[in-house]
Amino acid sequence: MALVMEIDERGLAAKFEALLPHLDERQRRLALGAEARVLGHGGIGLVSKAAGVSRKTVSAGVSELESGETPLGRTRRSGGGRKQATETDPQLLDALDALVEPESRGDPMTRLRWTTRSTRNLADELRRQGRTVSHDTVARLLAEELGYSLQGNAKTVEGRQHPDRDAQFRYINDQVGAHISAGQPVVSADTKKKELVGNYKNGGRGWQPQGEPVGANVHDFADKQLGKVAPYGVYDVAANTGWVSVGVDHDTAEFAAETIRRWWNKVAAAYPAANRLLICADGGGSNGYRTRLWKRVLATLATETGLSITVCHLPPGTSKWNKIEHRLFSQITMNWRGRPLESHEVIVNLIAGTTTRTGLRVRAELDHNRYPKGIKISDKEMRTIEQNHITRHEFHGEWNYCVHPPTSDIA
Repeated sequence: MALVMEIDERGLAAKFEALLPHLDERQRRLALGAEARVLGHGGIGLVSKAAGVSRKTVSAGVSELESGETPLGRTRRSGGGRKQATETDPQLLDALDALVEPESRGDPMTRLRWTTRSTRNLADELRRQGRTVSHDTVARLLAEELGYSLQGNAKTVEGRQHPDRDAQFRYINDQVGAHISAGQPVVSADTKKKELVGNYKNGGRGWQPQGEPVGANVHDFADKQLGKVAPYGVYDVAANTGWVSVGVDHDTAEFAAETIRRWWNKVAAAYPAANRLLICADGGGSNGYRTRLWKRVLATLATETGLSITVCHLPPGTSKWNKIEHRLFSQITMNWRGRPLESHEVIVNLIAGTTTRTGLRVRAELDHNRYPKGIKISDKEMRTIEQNHITRHEFHGEWNYCVHPPTSDIA
């Protein structure tokens, strides 16, 4: 007898394992109840054990079959099942919203202000408040009810805006348009961020054989022999061409002016009638509007080339709007992504190999010159430069000025 019961239990278990996953909750309950009725006395216990469910579930199935009720056509009666968390706790959404943004909607001293607002931490804090909620429910409420999503930081805050910020942009656009219409060269100039030279990890990804990533040093300690490089770029706005000097020394105004000099020596033939040059530059750095050395080296460059050099600086906090950033530097970064900048030669070749579908062409060369820091321009020398070389525009003369060949020798 015991052997027969064991065989029946095994057969039932195999049947239920194959059948029950395909049924909904009510169908499973009725199927178990029907099997128990067929088995008769002891059937509820046997079915419960074989199916791995409670005796209560099997008994409910038997009772439902014997009641003679009309089939419902659904698993639960209307209104059946567990209620939504927001139904049992109408204030749950407001409490959750206040935790996610405590500075604007909740208690600014909440314990979550300085911790990661993960769904588990949020659920823990809600439970401390006496609310019954799981981290899965928190995730669903954030996404479906409150409109939140996982996001990183975005560089969109430019700091305090100068009241004439937009006016300066319009002024620069007018100057660019006037120079290009007159056939005069217009460039955007700036220094790209310094780069370590050597077998160091470089951001981004490139195609490689599967499972064979390019190896890079574990630590980013600068190589004593190779050091860093400072690429200074000149982007010709009208011609859509770039020139980049890869400097191995300090990023100074002399280095910036030398790059512009080398660029002009290469392209001067393309502008045979040029007597003016417009440079659009950031407000700070080696070509900043407060940098005295920048004005002195431009005065020397104007004397050498015979060009009147107009400089228009972008207003403070807007360096990312400089055309060279997104038309040249971003393209260089994409071109060398995922590849270690192993040597000066590699860097120069990768920069020179940068192209776009819109026709960008780039020339690059290594600048071995030394550019010492800390060169001081005295007040007397600066006054002489101002008198002999510089004419400031009426609109923000500190940002917009012309450096022209001398009207007299510099003292």
